[in-house]
Amino acid sequence: MKGTFAGVAAAVLATVVATLGTGCTSGAEHPRNTGGARNATATPVAGGLRPLTEAEQLRVADAQQRLIKDCMARKGFTYREAERLGLEESRTFGYVSDDVAWAREHGYGSRIRAKHERAKRANPNVTYRQGLSAERRAAYDKALDEGTDAPELTAELPTGGTVRKRVGGCVAESEEQLYGDPKTWFRAEKTAMSLQPLYVPKVMADQRFTAALRDWSQCMKRAGHPYRDPAEARQAPPGDFAAERKTAVADATCARDTRLRVIGKELETQYVNALRGQYGEALDTYARLRLRALAHAAKVVPPRT
Repeated sequence: MKGTFAGVAAAVLATVVATLGTGCTSGAEHPRNTGGARNATATPVAGGLRPLTEAEQLRVADAQQRLIKDCMARKGFTYREAERLGLEESRTFGYVSDDVAWAREHGYGSRIRAKHERAKRANPNVTYRQGLSAERRAAYDKALDEGTDAPELTAELPTGGTVRKRVGGCVAESEEQLYGDPKTWFRAEKTAMSLQPLYVPKVMADQRFTAALRDWSQCMKRAGHPYRDPAEARQAPPGDFAAERKTAVADATCARDTRLRVIGKELETQYVNALRGQYGEALDTYARLRLRALAHAAKVVPPRT
């Protein structure tokens, strides 16, 4: 197993203990791709406050699209909500999946990603905006998010540095309706979602994880797929869809049999909770505001099916 973790560290830091399986959203929200909740990374655990399920995260993202659409209509513009995949197609698994049935149907999701990319390229909001006069186009941009004239929000990251974003117009209005104070939400979200570099290396180095990963690799080798880790299996030359599906099924089966996903989830919870002394307030605020957003979203859009 020498070299395994060095080879996958970058990918894991972005997705690993998204062994939780978190929601994804369409990137085709509008011409600047600024609407919608884009939480496709691991969800930190908050004390006493449950995390949102994947379906609930999708509902919040869909509600934001609806709120932007309604806001733009009030300002005299047409805005199309992003195409919604079905709940089954919207699932994400991060570093590893142990859902054998899903793998048997979708492989690693290449066909779903292709469908999503087609939707992005056919974004009707881009076409609509391009059809406006220069004056109306500027007004559209102002109404949507105010562009460079929008108020700037800042947040200090746990790993150092400052992150900034400008948000105004209907996008800001939608966030305020869902989450309340934009500054509080931005800072809590950025803190919570930037903790990965502090705990993922510890998860990867934990002997329970390394042992499960070693067992997974041996299981895959017995199945005829000699990969060191799930990232390598997923990035292998795809061949045709039948080959992708065969590898994905073996991957998920081995993850289930070795409890790799389950162990990753347990370790994530352990190491995130160890950070609560310093970041507990931000984690709790993040979880509380997401639950607030869900409560509002339930009044705006139905759940995906």
